[in-house]
Amino acid sequence: MYNLPIINVVEFLIVFPFIMAVIVGFMKKANHARSAVVIGGGFIIMAASVYVAVMTLSGAEKGECFLTETRGADILIMAGEVFLLCLVIFLSIKYKKYYCILLSAAGTLPILWMDLSGKGIEGQMHIRVDALAAIMYLIVGVVGTLICMYACGYMKDYHHHHTDVENRSSYFLAMLFVFLGAMFGLISSDNLAWVFFFWEITSVVSFLLIGYTRTQEAVNNSFRALWMNLLGGVAFAGGILFCTFALQISNLSQLTALDQKAVPMVLAPVTLFAFAALVKSAQMPFSRWLLGAMVAPTPSSALLHSATMVKVGVYMLLRLSPLMSGNITGIMVTVIGGFTFFATSLLAISQSDGKKVLAYSTISNLGLITACAGVGQPEAVWAGTMLMLFHAVSKSLLFQTVGDIENCMGSRDIEDMHGLIIKLPRLAFVMIIGICGMFMAPFGMLVAKWAALRSFVDTDSVWLVLFLVYGSGSTLFYWAKWLGKLCTVIHQSEAIKDITHKSEYISIVPLTTMIVVMCFAFPWMSNHMIQPVLEETFSSTIPNVIGGSDVLVMLIMLAMLFIIPIGSRVLAIGKKNKMTMGYIAGVNTGDDRHFTDSFGQPKAVYMANWYMEDYFGEKKLLWPVIWIAAVIVVIMLILGIGGAL
Repeated sequence: MYNLPIINVVEFLIVFPFIMAVIVGFMKKANHARSAVVIGGGFIIMAASVYVAVMTLSGAEKGECFLTETRGADILIMAGEVFLLCLVIFLSIKYKKYYCILLSAAGTLPILWMDLSGKGIEGQMHIRVDALAAIMYLIVGVVGTLICMYACGYMKDYHHHHTDVENRSSYFLAMLFVFLGAMFGLISSDNLAWVFFFWEITSVVSFLLIGYTRTQEAVNNSFRALWMNLLGGVAFAGGILFCTFALQISNLSQLTALDQKAVPMVLAPVTLFAFAALVKSAQMPFSRWLLGAMVAPTPSSALLHSATMVKVGVYMLLRLSPLMSGNITGIMVTVIGGFTFFATSLLAISQSDGKKVLAYSTISNLGLITACAGVGQPEAVWAGTMLMLFHAVSKSLLFQTVGDIENCMGSRDIEDMHGLIIKLPRLAFVMIIGICGMFMAPFGMLVAKWAALRSFVDTDSVWLVLFLVYGSGSTLFYWAKWLGKLCTVIHQSEAIKDITHKSEYISIVPLTTMIVVMCFAFPWMSNHMIQPVLEETFSSTIPNVIGGSDVLVMLIMLAMLFIIPIGSRVLAIGKKNKMTMGYIAGVNTGDDRHFTDSFGQPKAVYMANWYMEDYFGEKKLLWPVIWIAAVIVVIMLILGIGGAL
């Protein structure tokens, strides 16, 4: 028996975004009507996803949904796979990127052959909504939808400043909704063939979004993203074939229910699925596709980095986590994740482009989640799931804020953001909240890192402890630089006109509120959201990861978060501010911006962060890191698949 109410809402959430994509795609003019449709449809998607999540996590409705009659859906999916293959062939021929045809065919044709020949196994469960899927519904349905709303106003300003780019905003918005539909389909599907179909949709749509501007750089970066993700799709298809013919199973839940010790061959498909997940989550050596996504308009960056694309990879790894505990695949995944976390944290230090810092930060945090999944222990999965939640909200907010600042100032360089607290106070305040959410107590990212550290210590993962400690130190370095730049006020700094649209604030304000509220709701989230994930993942009762002492410490940190700034303000009441001219080894001209040196020459005063490019720059670190990670991945594939066979 299946629960009809939930399954109906789930089916609606898969289909409705595609309908929205068609409607928005035909509304060519950027007018109030199109914005109203996007915002109205967005709120409907948000409400439906929250309903499914609440009903599932609360236990009011049974979380597992079975579909017994799927012939029509199977035909549609096969037709969709053929369409995606033809689309890749067409675009690859158009841009002379023929290798993508081979990769797409290598992944799609075996699955089509299996379905058309009748050799596939028809499983009973096709749709499954459990606690982990419910959390993903919240991330995709709330954060992803807010990004779509944000895009309405952003794209108007984007094309106002980028007159050389053809205005295809309707097409762009349509692709965002297609992405949401594919994500809902992927996280809801338990049938591996269905998962593969939606997996491939996300690969193709990300390619279309990255290549939006159609510049040579955009085309090259979009094809890099395409071939890497198609390579992951080939591995995923290989895992499906192995499950079908060697294990005689067709569902993801059937795979995760197997005992690796009793069925050693299960390690082969787990390794293949883990490889596909590593590619999708942009782990080293596949991180360059996500870095290249920066050429696209900011909403696509926010969507890819926070709510959809990369979250698919870590979602799959968290699904597979129990099967990776204590084996070679789990060890390799933890090493890749930990190494990626550390290496990309160092690379972020050398970047002054705001979006690039956020990109490296995304890859870094995904690396930590990957490492947690590879450990395969309840405490590590708790940390990974909590990191996924807080990262989705904070990173989406930061990408959107950087995009708005770029529209207002004409730059997203961190060095140009000095005194932003005076120039653009509203956006600066929002950005400060987002940055604090990434690395400061009592925001969840830091607390989750502490839980991850405890799990690494408990499992004697010394290398992971070192990666986490030194990677976190690097994280503190680049976030503190950025935060300091925002709050550094130069005399006579003038305010800049804030041209941010109301539709953008419809997204920014809720995300900012969510970051603060989630701090207070942290213990509740642990007990009512993450705890069910652990119990379902490990099929046993798991003690609460957050104890009473942890809650007390968090309450103290929350108090200090408000006491310090409020106290500072109270102490400053009635005190006169005094401006002291800086000592600049010359004669100050009076504006504190210029001075006359000892040779009588006028000199301008400037302040700049030190980015240490000679030590941590991309030219120094990127390719050595890629090659080291590539060797680790090859070893994982050889030992994981070879050991299983």
